Amino acid sequence: MPEKSKTTFTTREALFYHETIRPGKIEIIASKPMATQRDLSLAYSPGVAAPVEAIAEDPSTAARYTGRSNLVAVISNGTAILGLGNLGALASKPVMEGKAVLFKRFADVDSIDIELATEDPDAFIEAVALMEPSFGGINLEDIAAPECFVIEQALRERMNIPVMHDDQHGTAIISAAGLINAAHLTGRDLKDCKMVVNGAGASALACTALIKAIGIPHENVIVCDRKGPIYPGREGVDQWKSAHAVETEARSLEEALVGADIFLGLSAAGALKPEWVDKMADKPIIFAMANPTPEIMPDEAKAVRPDAIIATGRSDFPNQVNNVLGFPFIFRGALDVQATAINEEMKIAAARAIAELARERVPEEVEAAYGENHQFGEDYIIPAPFDPRLMEVVSSAVAKAAMDSGVALAPIEDFDAYRHQLKARLNPTTGALTRVYEEARANPKRVVFAEAEEDVALRAAIQFRDFGYGTPILVGRTEKVRQKLVELAVDDPDSFIIENSKTSEHVPAMNEYLYERLQRRGYTERDVARMVNQERNVFAASLVALGIGDAMISGLTRTFSQTAKEVNLVLDPAPGAVPFGVHMMIGKNHTTFMADTTINERPTAEELAHIACETAAVARRMGHEPRVAFLSFSTFGNPMGRWLENIREAVAILDKKEPGFEYEGEMAPDAALNPKVMELYPFSRLSGPANVLIMPGLQSANLSAKLLRELAGNATVGPMLIGMEKPVQIAPMTAIAPDVLTLAVLAAAGVVG
Repeated sequence: MPEKSKTTFTTREALFYHETIRPGKIEIIASKPMATQRDLSLAYSPGVAAPVEAIAEDPSTAARYTGRSNLVAVISNGTAILGLGNLGALASKPVMEGKAVLFKRFADVDSIDIELATEDPDAFIEAVALMEPSFGGINLEDIAAPECFVIEQALRERMNIPVMHDDQHGTAIISAAGLINAAHLTGRDLKDCKMVVNGAGASALACTALIKAIGIPHENVIVCDRKGPIYPGREGVDQWKSAHAVETEARSLEEALVGADIFLGLSAAGALKPEWVDKMADKPIIFAMANPTPEIMPDEAKAVRPDAIIATGRSDFPNQVNNVLGFPFIFRGALDVQATAINEEMKIAAARAIAELARERVPEEVEAAYGENHQFGEDYIIPAPFDPRLMEVVSSAVAKAAMDSGVALAPIEDFDAYRHQLKARLNPTTGALTRVYEEARANPKRVVFAEAEEDVALRAAIQFRDFGYGTPILVGRTEKVRQKLVELAVDDPDSFIIENSKTSEHVPAMNEYLYERLQRRGYTERDVARMVNQERNVFAASLVALGIGDAMISGLTRTFSQTAKEVNLVLDPAPGAVPFGVHMMIGKNHTTFMADTTINERPTAEELAHIACETAAVARRMGHEPRVAFLSFSTFGNPMGRWLENIREAVAILDKKEPGFEYEGEMAPDAALNPKVMELYPFSRLSGPANVLIMPGLQSANLSAKLLRELAGNATVGPMLIGMEKPVQIAPMTAIAPDVLTLAVLAAAGVVG
């Protein structure tokens, strides 16, 4: 079994993982309703005849009427499974299922694993080629060299869909990206670099070919196999190796490495000796990618060459060359333009996009996944696999390269819209909020971040400015905040506005404003001065009250109720408003707004009606036509109970107001959300499942919101605070930077608050 890394597990744990719940790692889920006889008739006979005839008349319509354009086959014969060797087709199935899961997890590409019980290249080629009508792309995996070269080339020639052997090209693309950045950090130009490759299998030769394509001249690359450097005329060299033969006097790996800038290893553990590393050029670049044990361990290389930049194939060392950075997004881009191939231009575009992404500031999601701070440098030349930007950046680059190189059958007309679609595939919150982000960017505001000494808040503030949503005003101790900005790799920390209550010129005006406001509530001037000086939420809210900021965000260091109490000392509810909280629950195909989840323990009928109207307005501003349900344990009086009157009165109030949206109640959740149950109440005024749920009290609302967040797996935004005179948002104490950023953007855009 491969050597353990930081993510350790036993064989028993691995087997238990694969057998529990249901065996394996994938299942098929219908994307259309299958509940009624009519559903079944549409899905199969006779309804299926319509798309059959349409596709027969115009084959391109298969992309509209079937899942083919988002379906990739992961195919192997098990002749080179990971580092385990030829264990056969059936034994490769766990790996292929795993690859299918990665396609779905990282790029929302549907995938089916297929294991072929043959080691005959011709039989393999024929079997795969015959499956072209079924799939939008073919990912070849774990096939031994040299057969893999023959198989891939033949299938690329025969098939009119993307075909890629990921063991070759996936590794090549990520390696090329890393080398681009390593050369950048060491001040090298690739055209002047001397590279030595150790290993002449599928991955090594594909890496060599692509790296030459991005800039290292053929004559500057020495490829070594078990017998040493490959040079013209050497015996025992096949056609694939001979393509990389160069004139050299070196007859061993040791000799070839003298003065070399780059070592690229895809060979065997321990193949690179420390004393050979010492003979390389200054600031050597070492990619030791043998698995599970690299050609040289990073600490051994660093011991003799502290100036080296080192990458491996392992997750427990910096700079992991991980194929998951590439193949999901390469196929995503290729499928989206219905590319007929994955060509050299698309691979180079992917490599360059990955390299450029590593140089950008690393989002908090990545650091949260890995538990450490990543910034571009010698220990971070390749993005982490959990960087959510890979989907957008790499897929877009590949799609554009496919179009530019003439292999795209369905070119993309609007790349901005395409990038938003890519974000929405994996992050439904982003998809739902796209319009809001655009509004914030078009009308930037000043948002006060009350807890700028907290990493989460500061990251959100940095992104708020970087993405063009407005100007963050950072509240905290000046030097502490500036130091943290430097730690987070901000190039110009002095350009940020930092408001320190100890030194702010606005403190006298704050004291005057707050004393006038609170003097008849039992507060002395000294009390007010102390609060402004010591309570960050009071100070931050005062900045908003005085018009220095347009909105504020807080909540990470204190509970919602405590933060709200401090803010209420400074700011009032909007005229005629009842402050309340809304959670927005976003699933794959629906968005639901739930209120009041934070403030009003037992709202009156008037408050319920007000909350319904304001939540419906939020839903509208978010692009949804509101259908409001007043929820209860009772559905239209069945069963009767003591807490129904205020709900019924709230409905009566809306009857008189004629608010301009659908509403109904009192009703149980299933009567509001389940179409089958809704049919039992034909008199209901809801034309479809409710998307605004007005809860009868704080207990049920808060419990429901948190249960749904923890158990349902939906993306959750909120709680969003509605009804204050100035936009104020209070994030949960467990929020991460994207959560805080979303609330800040919502406040800045005027959608909530």
